[in-house]
Amino acid sequence: MSEDPSLGRFVPRDGRVWAIDTRHLPLYWFPRDSPRATCWANDDTSDDDVERWLGGDRLRRVHVIEPAWLARMRDATVYAYRMPEETFEPEDRFWISPVTVDALERRVLGDLLALHADAGIELRIAPGLIALWDAVVASTLDFSGIRLRNATLAS
Repeated sequence: MSEDPSLGRFVPRDGRVWAIDTRHLPLYWFPRDSPRATCWANDDTSDDDVERWLGGDRLRRVHVIEPAWLARMRDATVYAYRMPEETFEPEDRFWISPVTVDALERRVLGDLLALHADAGIELRIAPGLIALWDAVVASTLDFSGIRLRNATLAS
């Protein structure tokens, strides 16, 4: 995923080319530098946390951004690159290749807000992510936080 339409060849940084699978793709339906907190239930998530965070729906996914990023969400053009699978191996939630990879396809994602809505992912706007993030991490939810260093400190 990138906002750069000129990519096509991915050269390892620190010995790796990083990719994600389709299941984790929605974690990147954002402008690159946008801080976001995301959460969903897994088998170990308590019923209390499902109620508190997901409105009682174990299948709900929630993504949260700060208000300052809403205009960028509306205006950003993000591209998805499809990679050949041959050299990639799983590592945590990512796929890693130790060699240069040429993308097979580049696709414009389109309206990022509509992507969330069409996928049934609740996109919330919160005044700050840090306090919210601390609470999510302390819960029994599964989660991903990306670019949180760009979040507003006054949460």
